[in-house]
Amino acid sequence: MTAAVLSLFALLAAIIISMVSHRNVGLIALALAWLIGVYFAGLSAEEVMAGFPVSLLLTVGGVTLLFACAEENGTLLLLASQVARLARGQRWALPILFFLIAALVSMAGPGSISSVALLIPLAGAIGERARIPWFLIALMVTNGANAGNLSPISSVGVVANSRMATVGLGGQEWLVFAANFFAHGLVSLFAYLLFGGLSGLKQAGDDGQQPESDAPTASSSHRITIIIISLWIAGVILLRLPLGLSAFAASALLLLLRASNEREAIRLVPWNVVLMVTGVATLIALMEKTGGLDLFTTILARLATPGTVNGVMAMIAGIISTYSSTSGVVLPAFLPTVPGLVERIGGGDPLAVALSINIGSALVDVSPLSTLGAMCVAAVKDPEESRRLYNNLMLWGISMILAGGIICHLLADWFARLRF
Repeated sequence: MTAAVLSLFALLAAIIISMVSHRNVGLIALALAWLIGVYFAGLSAEEVMAGFPVSLLLTVGGVTLLFACAEENGTLLLLASQVARLARGQRWALPILFFLIAALVSMAGPGSISSVALLIPLAGAIGERARIPWFLIALMVTNGANAGNLSPISSVGVVANSRMATVGLGGQEWLVFAANFFAHGLVSLFAYLLFGGLSGLKQAGDDGQQPESDAPTASSSHRITIIIISLWIAGVILLRLPLGLSAFAASALLLLLRASNEREAIRLVPWNVVLMVTGVATLIALMEKTGGLDLFTTILARLATPGTVNGVMAMIAGIISTYSSTSGVVLPAFLPTVPGLVERIGGGDPLAVALSINIGSALVDVSPLSTLGAMCVAAVKDPEESRRLYNNLMLWGISMILAGGIICHLLADWFARLRF
């Protein structure tokens, strides 16, 4: 019992540290897992290390490396620039395109952080020419990136689906993606209509198109990268190739063909996120062995009923995600509790609860306290506009805690009934 309580306190400490500091909580979680597992739970070091998610490490590492190669050689920027031209001078279409481009880039593999880092400077430059409010630009890019963030081949999608699979909720990868995409599309449509809309953005003004001299041109490295990534995606979807190992193979091929710089590509991989995800997952595995996960589930069960569990869990996940990492802390910590939580409250659909955790934790990521919102604020050169954007994103992010709860309360069960 002592080890169970200590492992639960270790998780709570890790969550709090992730909310109030910039220390990598994965590193702290690994240290706590070793100390509690060996010196209080009576486990061997090998038994503690057995909880380290090697498969998850290979999958996330492979996918992020592949798209780091595409980011390093400019392929992702080239594709985004080409797609942005589809607006053809229609100002009202630009925010919609920002959302769709960010979603497509994110769902293809890099995830939301890389997508926003890549696209927000481009979208900001085009949007400023077209006199589109920075707040709307930021909302469309960040929500678009998060909308595609849970695709089966994206790095964060891998985290969510792998954690769900460990508790018997696997095999619903496309439903996980669709529910998350719908929720972000819904709030983005609301933002579009509220802060510009079809009529408001049809006013005369610069169309924001990128001058031909500024547009990147395709090179042999870009063409090679597009072909290899397309073949990788086809292999994963059609041939069921292992996601991570095939991504490492595709990355190796790109580097062997000198289509990307190896040193720079490896530097672009978010190793801090990889460490965070795997470290917290190791601590969760220890909690399961010691009974700490059961205690955590019992606490959560006291906060909800079968009729409110979807909305409540979405809001709890959103509150913590506002100050913490969605993929590194919230998803690894909360998704494993779902079956036990439903059992203890005496009702509810485990898949609907898992979808609620995914959606609630992601909708708040536009906040400037998150990496996505912070990158948007940093992209604004005017100090006054930057401060205004910070305040607006903060209010919007906090409001998404409630919005996520309402959306999941009303729709999560309906989505869960659409099991693929």
